[in-house]
Amino acid sequence: MTVARIAAAGLALLLAAACTAPAPPRGGAGTAAGTVCAPPQGPSKAETPTTIDVIEQAYFCILGNHYSGTTLDARALLTAGFAALTQELNRNGRDLPEASMPALTGDRKADWAAFEAVYRKITDQVSGLRDKLAVVTLEAIVAALGDDHAGWTHDVKQPPDHYDGDSYGLGLAANVDASQADGNLGVAVPPLFVTTVLGGAAQAAGLRPGDVVESVNGSAPFIDGQATPAIAALYPQYPEARPVKLRLLRQSTGRRWSVTLKPGLYQRDLAALQVVRSKLMDDTAYVRVTGFVPDSATRVLKAISRLRNGRTLNGVVLDLRGGSSGNGGGSPTEATRLLSAFVHGKVTAYHCTVDGTCAAARTDDTVELLGLPLIVLTDRGCASACELFSSAVKELRIGRLIGTRTAGAISGPAQAYLLGDNTLLSLPAQHHLGPNREVIDGIGVPPDHYAPLTPEDAAAGRDPALAKALALLHK
Repeated sequence: MTVARIAAAGLALLLAAACTAPAPPRGGAGTAAGTVCAPPQGPSKAETPTTIDVIEQAYFCILGNHYSGTTLDARALLTAGFAALTQELNRNGRDLPEASMPALTGDRKADWAAFEAVYRKITDQVSGLRDKLAVVTLEAIVAALGDDHAGWTHDVKQPPDHYDGDSYGLGLAANVDASQADGNLGVAVPPLFVTTVLGGAAQAAGLRPGDVVESVNGSAPFIDGQATPAIAALYPQYPEARPVKLRLLRQSTGRRWSVTLKPGLYQRDLAALQVVRSKLMDDTAYVRVTGFVPDSATRVLKAISRLRNGRTLNGVVLDLRGGSSGNGGGSPTEATRLLSAFVHGKVTAYHCTVDGTCAAARTDDTVELLGLPLIVLTDRGCASACELFSSAVKELRIGRLIGTRTAGAISGPAQAYLLGDNTLLSLPAQHHLGPNREVIDGIGVPPDHYAPLTPEDAAAGRDPALAKALALLHK
């Protein structure tokens, strides 16, 4: 599961490559001649078709630059790529007798040569599928890393009438996000219910927060308490256009009904697109942050300063929950700067190589301390740099976390590499650990106070996590 997919569950504002850190490629370790990858320089160029040569470049780029590259069993990458290749042949009714996986020995260069020979033999016979086969093969090789910060960015298509601020989908958000629906991150807890109606088909059909989704396209969203792949249909991405049939229950009235929603473009509330929103709640500064984009820490601190002007605040509530807006992370520098307004002289994280050598990331003590109590609201939509912030708050005892566990999607800061078709491959060169060297990736950060949203809360417009935060600050 990539961070890009997490972001797609909320806003496409935050991409997998958002959590980047400049790091030069480690050079030729495991890199084939003529396939060296390097960070992009200058303006981007138009993409060209992906070819087997680009796949080769990506394969050796992974082995030379991913933090696990020196210890990785490269056969797993090639096997995953070949499986995707054969599945795509089957989908198109073009299965071939030559489409058999070659024997692999563990010698990275020899295994690539064997893979490439069979690949070329296959694609020479289905030239009309060559471009698609290359794409699915490379996607599968990257996915086989099992790294939420490794990704391949290519040709993100938008609807022809798309306009800035438009979103695409069914027009709803649910308590189970896209990453959990994919079965890659986190534990989803039944029931499945609507948390926010954003617009589009869901709004036109009269859906409301709190409506329980009993089935998706005729399939149960949970079986024996486990989320099923059916939930992923709630989060279509362009050009997916198949209508989605939902069976719904409105608990307040007992009404059961079915509705069919067609994915499409819809206009979001412009206020919901703001990265930083703030308001005064009695004598508490409430600030919602939907991503650690450039300058977001400064915007948060200015918002708190305005709310503080002429009054005494009893504390700050930072809302980092994903919700309908998502918080896929962003810049670790911005997350660290915001942390530094609450504590100085601390290690906020460690970035480690595969051999266990770690470099400490520290607070930016040039940031002025606020001197205010802090409570942070979290959920499964909080990922990457958002988890850097949350884990430091918890482990350094800067404040308290309220809500639910974070995403567990913080492999490490990623570096983008330019491939020969002008697409970008993002890879983390180091693995992220928390301030006490705890593993967060795949696990998440647990809250100090567990306060999940229920269908009844959503229907009534209640926010149990925020209510708990305000109660603690007013003690």
